[in-house]
Amino acid sequence: MADIELDHLDQIAASAFEGYIVRKDLARRFKGRYPVPTYVGEFLLGRYCATTNEEEIEEGLKIVERQMRERTVRAGEEEYHKSRAREQGSIRIIDLVTARLDAKTDSYVATFPSLQLNNVRIAPRDVTDNERLLTGGFYAEVKLSYDASIAQEQNGRPFAVDGLRPIQLSKHDVLTDFCRGRRLFSSQEWRHFLIRSVGLEPAILSDRAQDLMFLRMVPYVERNYNMVELGPRGTGKSHIYQQVSPYAHLVSGGKTTVARMFVNLANGQRGLVCLYDVVCFDEVSGVTFDQKDGVNIMKGYMESGEFSRGRDNIRADGCIVLVGNFEVDVEHQQRIGHLFGPLPAEMQNDTAFMDRIHAYLPGWDAPKMEPDLYTDHFGMVSDFLSECWSRLRIHSRMDALESSVDLGPALSGRDQQAVRKTTNGLLKLLYPDPDMEISDEDLEWALRLALECRRRVKEQQKRIGAAEFRNTMFSYRFLPDGVEQFVATPELQSADLIGGDPLPVGHVWGFSPGGTEEGPGLYRIEVSETPGSGMRLANVSPPGPLRESVNTAYQNLIARSRELVGDRDPRQHELHVQVRALDAVRSGARVGVPTLLAFCSAVLGKSLRGGLAVIGGLSVGGTVEPVYNALVIAELAIEKGAQVLLLPVAARRQLNDLSDDLAAKLNIIYYTDARDALFKGLGD
Repeated sequence: MADIELDHLDQIAASAFEGYIVRKDLARRFKGRYPVPTYVGEFLLGRYCATTNEEEIEEGLKIVERQMRERTVRAGEEEYHKSRAREQGSIRIIDLVTARLDAKTDSYVATFPSLQLNNVRIAPRDVTDNERLLTGGFYAEVKLSYDASIAQEQNGRPFAVDGLRPIQLSKHDVLTDFCRGRRLFSSQEWRHFLIRSVGLEPAILSDRAQDLMFLRMVPYVERNYNMVELGPRGTGKSHIYQQVSPYAHLVSGGKTTVARMFVNLANGQRGLVCLYDVVCFDEVSGVTFDQKDGVNIMKGYMESGEFSRGRDNIRADGCIVLVGNFEVDVEHQQRIGHLFGPLPAEMQNDTAFMDRIHAYLPGWDAPKMEPDLYTDHFGMVSDFLSECWSRLRIHSRMDALESSVDLGPALSGRDQQAVRKTTNGLLKLLYPDPDMEISDEDLEWALRLALECRRRVKEQQKRIGAAEFRNTMFSYRFLPDGVEQFVATPELQSADLIGGDPLPVGHVWGFSPGGTEEGPGLYRIEVSETPGSGMRLANVSPPGPLRESVNTAYQNLIARSRELVGDRDPRQHELHVQVRALDAVRSGARVGVPTLLAFCSAVLGKSLRGGLAVIGGLSVGGTVEPVYNALVIAELAIEKGAQVLLLPVAARRQLNDLSDDLAAKLNIIYYTDARDALFKGLGD
């Protein structure tokens, strides 16, 4: 066994969770060697190897290795283990145990798939104490006995379950230990430790990939949460729902029955959503039910957490997770349709079904599950972690959101509910202890992820053509007087194209009309405001025309501050300017008006309207300079993705020659002076 050097995070973990941690590389030693999920091996490792002492780990590994070798059943070894049970009277095995009621004999019988046994006697109490045996079952350590006298009887059942121990933690105070240990970590350390606890190495993952791993954990801690993740093959979409927790159930191939999923009308037995925290449909394109109304029943359950079968309304809190593969890349998928395209026909264009999805995870941003992504460091034992997550489901961190944040007007009631549930889940993962104060930085991190994942749902509804979903400008602001911030989905944005979302405060898209030696070009003007006074141009060795445009805009801001920004004195703000050229044209000539609007936006703390591009030069005296190539600029604006073009009214006649096709794509607004341009740019 190779030794590893304990890093800072390992040392904190050893102190915070003594007896509850395991080296994740040890768990991988058994993956693939024995026919059981990873969390089964970790359960045994947690019993014998939950220490940082190398000698104790080595001794524990020998015990785990022996038990896995003797108690798991490989293909082809069925008869050997049955023979051992006959010769010894009983054996201990680890297997996926299920049970059913045999109405002919009014008794329960268990199934052991590894041993190919379908009629094993099991006591009614074992079944009533473990109802999940009846809906998919679970892995357990079992004492399996053999009675030769019963074998002689007609239709006798010689095998019997004499002892059943589910492979999951049974302590009642685990959440107390969990919260106590969390206090020893910073937020960033805790994020990394949770990612290690599901078997991955955060040092290898980008920040974006780490965010996705956290989002995959949300269904474990949030009740009645509905999530979709679509993306390339091999990115571990179903891994966390199959290998990490016994409280999750993976429906392979997406095929199931209404009775198994919800309730069996014949005997009243509750289904998967009642007995598991998470039900994950793998390969979502193949989701089918045995009854035509199966999807409608699931749609109703996803909305209310209830379903009606027979005369009863039954409530459950199991989460629905749908994962599947994209056959094409995201950009192509958006050109030919929408991002719900891989769903089954009865779901893919149903906006009502989509509205019940709380979060759409961008699986295309997840890395391929290469060997170096797996960690060799310590993480929490899976059964301890999954037990704590399950108990967090009844808790809430919504007070932090409700008292600090105001969601924007574009969010409908369902949008707000979805954002709150995702934010709540992320905050519970990050702050399981209700007595810990949630930082504004972490709250904003969770909120922005929640808004992005819900907006992705609404953007697809908008693409299908439903008018009620046309406003997708999701935003938020911190109370009492925070600046409104807009959240977009990255796949709809491009660094050099004008998007439909409002830019951050102080940012403006502006066109230079060019000159005799160069044509027009697009610039992004970014102004940030800090305490102090004066103006600083951040560009290194800026061209003369650009420096002149920026200085002229600032002089107009100072001279006309009252009519532009009211009682806010720009002299009380230090304004930092950076101008980025997005074309080969880089002189920055005659961008005075867009620069002035960027200054005003920063001082006022207000964003300009989304999809806006501004054109216009400015003199020191405030006169708007004429534009002589407005038609060329309008065509370029459409090419760059602008939806609204703000330009001097004197250029109006030039645009009479704009084709009908292009005119339909661009909203052209004219202004008379700088104040009029600001008023129309803000959209007030």
